[in-house]
Parts: sequence; C-alpha cells; structure tokens
Amino acid sequence: MKTAVRYYSRGGSTRKLAEAIGRAVGVEAKTTDAPLSEKVDVLFLGSAVYAAGVDDKVKAFIKELDPAKVGKVVNFSTAALLPSTYGQVQKLLAEKKIPLDEKEFHCRGQFAFMHRGKPDAADLENCARFAKEIVKG
Repeated sequence: MKTAVRYYSRGGSTRKLAEAIGRAVGVEAKTTDAPLSEKVDVLFLGSAVYAAGVDDKVKAFIKELDPAKVGKVVNFSTAALLPSTYGQVQKLLAEKKIPLDEKEFHCRGQFAFMHRGKPDAADLENCARFAKEIVKG
C-alpha cells in the first residue's frame, strides 16, 4: 500500500504526530508545502486548530490535491481546546470528491501554558499504532 504523510504545524505538536506516523509506516513526513506528486492509496493529513479553524496552508494544500492521485485521506490533528479538525477537513475534501476515512487520530497539543508536554510519549505511541492499523487494513 502506497502511503504519504503531509502536515502543517505552527507550534510543533502536529509535526510530532506526523513524524511518528512516518516512522510507523516507513515514509518521510513532509509539510503541506510539498505537493503530492505521485498516486497514493492513503494520505495521512495532519492539521491543528488555530482560531477555531484549520490553517490556510492546509486549505490550499487540499485545494491543489488531484483526486485521481488519492485513494483516501486519513485525518490526524492536535488542538488545545476543540475536539479535532475532522469536520472541517471533511468538508474541504468533499468539495474535491476525495474520500476521508471515518477513523482519525486526535490528541491535545501544547498551546502557551495549556497541555504542556503534549503530545507526550504515550500519544506518539498511540498515533504510531493507529497508523499501522490503517495501512494494515
């Protein structure tokens, strides 16, 4: 199964998850600045909640996705307060007719003094396990 990992992270929390996923599935995690150049079965897409929404860089990445190159997207995210970016990402992908897996990984991310140390080692281990389960099918 061909996989790719893309993410956007301002503070580093989502980057930590992306790198854990990349190690777990054997691919390099890249930022959303790196376009998806080849066809993949699974695209792990990471984002975080900033001012109650996903960042414009994630929106621009999704806008440029070629539906013919993506079997499905798997969302992963971090946030200090809100539950996840799933709903927002789902809406953006639906406009492109790109399927979003029902499963996602979300955990708290550090923001200022809130949730210090998050994601922690247990979060990263759970995230890696999640990614392996996805690609295993």
